[in-house]
Amino acid sequence: TAVHYSDKFQGRKTASGEIFDQNQLTAAHKKIPYGTRVKVTNLENDRSVIVKINDRMARKNSNVIDLTRHAATELGFVKQGKARVNLEVVD
Repeated sequence: TAVHYSDKFQGRKTASGEIFDQNQLTAAHKKIPYGTRVKVTNLENDRSVIVKINDRMARKNSNVIDLTRHAATELGFVKQGKARVNLEVVD
């Protein structure tokens, strides 16, 4: 499952040291290294987007990836809040 970040993180530093921006195509993952590009595909509508991993998720988070609002918009699930996705490392 993928979700998108809350707006409360806008402008804060990510775990990689970058500043979080909802308008970018970035994401958080538990293990994929920072800077890795990942193709995320929404399994409900087959829409895909490539994001860069620049943050970490909490260990207790049961989702597979957290995306920016921009990425969630591209994937077509902002209103639903979450989506079933497939991840593919493209680097």
